[in-house]
Amino acid sequence: MYVPPAFRDDDIASIRATIRSARLANLVTATVEGPAATPLPLFLDETESENGVLYGHLAKANPQWRAAPIGEALAIFMGPEVYVTPSWYATKQETGKVVPTWNYIAVHAYGPVEFFEESERLLEVVTRLTNLHEGSRTKPWAVGDAPADFIAAQLRGIVGVRIPVSRFEGKRKMSQNRPAADRTGVAGGLAASEKPRDREVASLIPVET
Repeated sequence: MYVPPAFRDDDIASIRATIRSARLANLVTATVEGPAATPLPLFLDETESENGVLYGHLAKANPQWRAAPIGEALAIFMGPEVYVTPSWYATKQETGKVVPTWNYIAVHAYGPVEFFEESERLLEVVTRLTNLHEGSRTKPWAVGDAPADFIAAQLRGIVGVRIPVSRFEGKRKMSQNRPAADRTGVAGGLAASEKPRDREVASLIPVET
C-alpha cells in the first residue's frame, strides 16, 4: 500500500481498533494461477505472537484455499471512507487550484496463511466469530442454539483460515496534508451531511481549536 509519511499510522492500538471495527475483510493470496481474493469476516487474537493472529473461514467449495499461496497472504481492512469535494476548501476561493479526493482509513495485515479442516478448531473459530458479532444484540444468537448434528454438518462445508501477522501497514488519510483552513472546511462540510458515515469522518479530521 502506498503510504505517504503524512498518512502513516504506526500506532498498534489504532491499527487494532480499525481491525475490530471492520465488519468484513478481504483475504488476498498470490498463486501460480494468478491472484485470488475472498471477502470474509476475520478476527485478530491479540494474545498470540507479537502482532497477533487472524482467524476466519472459507467455504470448502472456494478454490482459493486449494491453490498454494506464493509468499505471504494479505488481509485488507477498511475503516470509514468519504468523498471530499474541493468546494469545501478555502483554497478553492483563493487560487482555484484544488481537485477532489477521498479520505479513508485502511489496514493491511501480512503473514503466512494456514488452512485447516479439524472440526474442533473450526468450531472454536465460528463460535468466536459468532460471539463477536452477536454480542451487542439484546438477545444474541449462539452456535449452541442450533442442533449439534446440524452444526457438525455445517463445519464440514468450511475451511479454517489462520494468519500469524508478520507486519501491519496502517494508513489514515484525513486531510492532514491540507492547510488548516481547508481541513476546517472539510470537517464542516462532512458534519453538515445527512450521511452518518460523513459525520463520523468529520470528527476524525484534525482541525485547530
